Amino acid sequence: MEINAVFEGGGVKGISLAGAVQASEQAGAVFKRVAGTSSGSIIAALLAAGYDGEAMSRIIKGTSFSSFLKRGALYNTAYVGPAVRVLIKKGLYSGEALESWIRGILKERGLVTFGDLPRGKLSIIASDITNGRLIVLPDDLEQYGISPEGFEVSKAVRMSCSIPYFFDPVRLRLSGEAAKGKPFADQFVYMVDGGLLSNFPLWLFDEKEEGFKSPGRRVPTVGYQLIGRTEPQPHRITGPFSMLQAMVGTMLSAHDERYIETEKFVRTVKIPTLGISMTQFNISTEKSDELYTAGYKAGEDFFKNWRPIPKPTIF
Repeated sequence: MEINAVFEGGGVKGISLAGAVQASEQAGAVFKRVAGTSSGSIIAALLAAGYDGEAMSRIIKGTSFSSFLKRGALYNTAYVGPAVRVLIKKGLYSGEALESWIRGILKERGLVTFGDLPRGKLSIIASDITNGRLIVLPDDLEQYGISPEGFEVSKAVRMSCSIPYFFDPVRLRLSGEAAKGKPFADQFVYMVDGGLLSNFPLWLFDEKEEGFKSPGRRVPTVGYQLIGRTEPQPHRITGPFSMLQAMVGTMLSAHDERYIETEKFVRTVKIPTLGISMTQFNISTEKSDELYTAGYKAGEDFFKNWRPIPKPTIF
């Protein structure tokens, strides 16, 4: 049974998505086209590279997520250091360690650039905060004068995972016609977490794209969504940085809440996240295992009852 899949973002909570993938595969699902935002983009990229849910479990068990939180000694000075880093670098942590990690894992399966994949196999959501718009990688890179085929998948994943003010934004330089006539300073754009604009892009594969239609049928899309959020916690605002943290946290956690509550998700795997915070990178092995198991059970329950709605034959 072929499906297209869309994976919601959620930082560390994305561990549960890998469990849902394993259950989906055991139920007979074969992933054709995949897309994701933030940590969902990691799962989508791993699937595109040929990793299955079981392999993802081994990767998770062998990864210390706290190792992604790297910064120079100067910026580790109590109170002052982090604030200075945000002012200078625009993030508490660089995000380079995360990019290096996913680059190495993908390279083991021969995936470096989008050109190593069939066209349309993988889509990653990011937010262009310079121009205030959502972008779908790799296709939208042409708007910036950048070759989609030559762009590194790991860079796209880092862009999608760059939680504002937590990780540095990714800076891209315009090229060719996109840069023509622009002053040097205006030739750069900043990209951050796709969840800022669309954390659960279930619409992505619903758009009519003639190049991907199969004669007589249409591949169904299944969404993998992180739910079971705890009640919103109040933020203590003591200054500009705590205010920024509160704003970003609210945007990323509540962005799609109305959509979640009002839509009938008959094609969505709803995965409880056990109250884990999206930036809980020091998560214990026990909690990580619990998240994976929660995802597995959610996927298992979904495919016991779900049947794709048949589409009319196209003549």
